[in-house]
Amino acid sequence: MKIEKIDKKQAILDAAEKLFCETGYEGTSTRQISKESGANMAMINYYFGSKEGVFIEIMNSRIAGFGSQLKIINEDKISAMEKLNRVIDGYANRILANPSFHKMMHRELSLTQRPEMYNKIKDAMSQNMQLLEKILTDGQDDGSFREADNRLIIATIMGTLTNIVISPNKVIPDSDFDLNVPKDKKMMKDRAVAHLQDLLTVYLTTKK
Repeated sequence: MKIEKIDKKQAILDAAEKLFCETGYEGTSTRQISKESGANMAMINYYFGSKEGVFIEIMNSRIAGFGSQLKIINEDKISAMEKLNRVIDGYANRILANPSFHKMMHRELSLTQRPEMYNKIKDAMSQNMQLLEKILTDGQDDGSFREADNRLIIATIMGTLTNIVISPNKVIPDSDFDLNVPKDKKMMKDRAVAHLQDLLTVYLTTKK
């Protein structure tokens, strides 16, 4: 019985994520989530309280997943630059694994009418930012990196990859290019990772 409940909860999250990507947050109703997941409305309310609760659970789960990856990278006995390169590769993989979700997430969290939703996931996002910042400050402390504005470095990584997902044709002006096509996605991912790794290697290791 317990396994069935866990499966049903995950089915709700999977269905909601699919619908949020297809129709946006406003365009998705709990009734649609119920129909898509095979769970009744009472079950959605029991697990999540509301549509907003479902969205926040999805976001927190994704943020926590990346946080776990960052902790492993932080604890590895490798150089600061190797850690940073792994972060770039890992973040690119996560974002490009589901471009539609990242576009939807970025749109919803940037809307001015969603401050309460943003505030509810801000702590989880903040913890990941601190883990990212630690990789940079550790590298600066041991002399691997020069002093720099670490928050803007993080913004450069995240902003570049977000911009690629939102407007890929800025990078590849080809109407046939599609991030949902595995071949195109891999090509873009490899290109973006190589660019960011080269960019930050030069920036962080070149003396002023």
